[in-house]
Amino acid sequence: MATVNKQAVAAAFGRAAAHYHQHDELQRLSARQLLSQLPDRAFERVLDAGCGPGSYSRYWRDKGSHVTALDLSAEMLEQAQRQQAADHYLQADIEAIPLPAGGFDLVWSNLAIQWCSDLRVALDGLYRQLSPGGTLAFTTLTAGSLPELNQAWCAIDQRLHANRFLPEATLQQALAGYNSRSVSTSVTLTFPDALSAMRSLKGIGATHLHEGRSQQPLTRGRLQQLQLAWPSQAGAYPLTYHLFTGVISRD
Repeated sequence: MATVNKQAVAAAFGRAAAHYHQHDELQRLSARQLLSQLPDRAFERVLDAGCGPGSYSRYWRDKGSHVTALDLSAEMLEQAQRQQAADHYLQADIEAIPLPAGGFDLVWSNLAIQWCSDLRVALDGLYRQLSPGGTLAFTTLTAGSLPELNQAWCAIDQRLHANRFLPEATLQQALAGYNSRSVSTSVTLTFPDALSAMRSLKGIGATHLHEGRSQQPLTRGRLQQLQLAWPSQAGAYPLTYHLFTGVISRD
């Protein structure tokens, strides 16, 4: 994986914190998929790693779990605290969690590890937080996500405008040696125009590019070009995500 500027990632998500809930359809769909893969049991202690504004910290707390909400962004944690989403809040990096090992029955991480520099380090660190018999449940995105955005921008320039995510095969290799299972699905969201589709990414903070961003402004002319180049379907402008769901059990 590319080295990630964590400060820039935190800043992007911080800017999105106040209005994140208006744009989190993908997060809700991926969480639903992840919940369907979990064993039917109670989890006394839950770590929500990459908690965002705390929607699923709150979900687990309402289930009776004792929840620690962890995020790279201070603004996201502030939103979670306003919602009284968790019992404890921790600003930290998933790749360097400053907690003792073995403290949780469930480590939950919904669409967060794609912002890590090293997938194996991230998974090992999350797994280390599990108590015996615990479960690590995570979702991430895989290669080929956001093809419509990439196709539209190709009509304008050859610069990178969307992150390149890891291939599914790389994720499967990272799970080797764990007691794990996984599911891959595709999710397509639709929007009334190209600008709305791009605003959905900005609205959840997913705007930092691993390899650096173009500083060129999105002018009206460039937006019109994007609108024309976007592969629309019956007046709808799609964004397609390839979603990977992994569940690891600790013996």
